Amino acid sequence: MAAQPERSLAPDIARGLMLALIALANVMIYLYGRPYGLRQHIVERDVLDRVTTFLMVTFVDGRAYPLFAALFGYGIVRIADRLRSEGASERTVSAALRRRSVILIGFGFVHALVAFSGDVLGWYGLIGVVLAARTRMSDRALLTMAAGWLVVASALQGLVYANPEVTDQRGFLWSYAIDDPAEAAAWRLVEWLMTPFGLLSVVSAVLVGMWAGRHRILERPSAYRRLLRVTATTGILAGIVGGVGMAAATVGIWTPPFPAIALLSWAHILTGVLAGFGTLALIAILVPAREPGPVMRALQATGRRSLSAYLAQTVVFAMLLPAHTLGWGATLGTAGAAALALCTWLTTVAVSAGLERRGLPGPAERLMRRLRRINGSAGVTRMQP
Repeated sequence: MAAQPERSLAPDIARGLMLALIALANVMIYLYGRPYGLRQHIVERDVLDRVTTFLMVTFVDGRAYPLFAALFGYGIVRIADRLRSEGASERTVSAALRRRSVILIGFGFVHALVAFSGDVLGWYGLIGVVLAARTRMSDRALLTMAAGWLVVASALQGLVYANPEVTDQRGFLWSYAIDDPAEAAAWRLVEWLMTPFGLLSVVSAVLVGMWAGRHRILERPSAYRRLLRVTATTGILAGIVGGVGMAAATVGIWTPPFPAIALLSWAHILTGVLAGFGTLALIAILVPAREPGPVMRALQATGRRSLSAYLAQTVVFAMLLPAHTLGWGATLGTAGAAALALCTWLTTVAVSAGLERRGLPGPAERLMRRLRRINGSAGVTRMQP
């Protein structure tokens, strides 16, 4: 493998850390066989499980994927800039980004068909196709579109998660409780097509990520320290304030009427996007400019192999949790599922560090590179989630 060019630590380390939140968010989808409450969380009785659910809704739900999306948007612009620096025309840049996004949609389709209908690769790939020819939009256009879309999308997405009724069956993502593998696979494709309706607000995160990528904010944190501090403080605090009410309702600390639930759900989604920005800004502040230590190097290695690490999480969860595999999802509590998610993430970090020492890419990144070569695409082959 050719030597990697020198580049900033912050984007890769952010991706590596982000995957821990993604694992926590995704693993809960696999739990089934018990009553479902707000945000489709299992209604728990054990104190530790209820505390875990409270923390999940406050700090992870609606917060992990906006961070994912902002990094994806950041990557779109950085890839476009790199292609331009190599002399590519705007038409070539748009075509390369579009081909890359189509490949991502293909990854998402296979991912959903085989194992995980909550896949977001396809949705981000579709966003990438739409935005491939729009990387030159002005700062004002990007930020105005992001703000306007966020208000509307968070309200619509909030309604999706605002049903307070406790039921014995999910309102969506039913496949994990289905015993028959073929039937479950068919339902996964249906569910995959429904996924964007629960992730509408991430479009705003992608647009802000594109703006940040244009200014290379993650790569030049010293030049934007004040902006990063304000974003980290206000974004994270907004996420906590906007999440606590929904978390309290989810675990049954209080039972507000439906209009209040709908308002809380809207605020939860909207502030979740802000929390994603705040978390990204905090990572940029904290990442050292000096030579990273072993922990930072392992996170950087994971970020460089983020597509492989993301898919590896699914391999573990899909083998253990659904009804058509080992069925652990029927009995595992929220706290146990969170522990499984973090152990899985730590394993991907260790494996990524090992691959880095050997100078090897992740298997998914290697496959994407080959597909891009087949399609005649140039530029960076690493997934930029």
